[in-house]
Amino acid sequence: MDHVASLSFALLFTMATTAHGQRARARDLGVKPGVFPTGRNNAITDVVGVRVGHATLVQGDSVRTGVTAILPHEGNLFLDRVPAALHVGNGFGKLLGATQLAELGELESPILLTCTLCVWNAADALVDWMLEQPGMENVRSINPLVAETNDGTLNAIRSRPIGAKEVRAALAAAASGAVLEGSVGAGTGTIAFGWKGGIGTSSRVLPAPLGGWTVGVLVQSNFGGILQVLGAPVGRELGQYAFKRETQAANERGDGSIVMVVATDAPMSDRNLRRVAARAIMGLSRTGSSASNGSGDYAIAFSTSTRVRRANNAQRLTTEELGNDEMSGVFEATVEATEEAIYNSLFQATTVSGSGHTAEAIPLDKVRQILAKYHVADR
Repeated sequence: MDHVASLSFALLFTMATTAHGQRARARDLGVKPGVFPTGRNNAITDVVGVRVGHATLVQGDSVRTGVTAILPHEGNLFLDRVPAALHVGNGFGKLLGATQLAELGELESPILLTCTLCVWNAADALVDWMLEQPGMENVRSINPLVAETNDGTLNAIRSRPIGAKEVRAALAAAASGAVLEGSVGAGTGTIAFGWKGGIGTSSRVLPAPLGGWTVGVLVQSNFGGILQVLGAPVGRELGQYAFKRETQAANERGDGSIVMVVATDAPMSDRNLRRVAARAIMGLSRTGSSASNGSGDYAIAFSTSTRVRRANNAQRLTTEELGNDEMSGVFEATVEATEEAIYNSLFQATTVSGSGHTAEAIPLDKVRQILAKYHVADR
């Protein structure tokens, strides 16, 4: 099966399974975390300029993986950089480009999400793509930011199937508007809370007195724990949760990983973006994660505001950023959007089989019953 055919097959597979399984977003189930309203698409792309693209790779009975690309603005990120920051909840992961991001506090490449052993292939392809862009003729150093989770249960990860075709396809597909969720792109082979995980996204818009800023979050969920939805013990009720047995394999201890990407149009420096990224962990914890020993829990935050952009050759920076006392609303929005993005990654995911294993989609009919039992959903 060639590359184009495999991508088309994956899309048809996802559409067919979604129709059969009647998948839904969290809000379709009455799950509306927090108090702030969502943006138009309830997605990270509600932050103006942000685009998301997926390349989904399904081949034979063993390859189940992909790439998700996040672009903060429509220009050349290397020449027109955005302030960015990283928060590490638990560092069991292979986040390429992390040290320079932490040191300089800026993003100079799109963000790619993929599988663990595909990180270096993806980074190599991203560098090639960037070097081809106008104005890059004399560039000798690029810090590609590539994050991952391990989809090796469903995916033949040792084959390292992601290459330049998939990376370029994800970058070319990057668009604003609604974002495909669930078993797509970098979420094709992931598992969360013992159910099929994947890509999820959500957004919040602050009221005008709090600045009117938009915060958007996208996650690649592949972790474990004891799932709760708005406090309802969904994992326990479904009989699938970490530490259910006294002796557990790694995947029964809540191991795994999650990457959380936070975008905002609020003008802020990398210092306050580090504080924003830390709040994504709070949204993660609300869903039932304990950030186990084998879980790589990473949050990347960036600001798209032109008030804080950084030209690559700037000798002086003149910026206008939010004061510390103006951050609380953005913090709350980040927590809310992260929690909802994780729910969306689960509720939108479809059942996937690969490499001799099957990850079932979480049964939404039973989730609805549990939410009703505990009187937590907004109907």
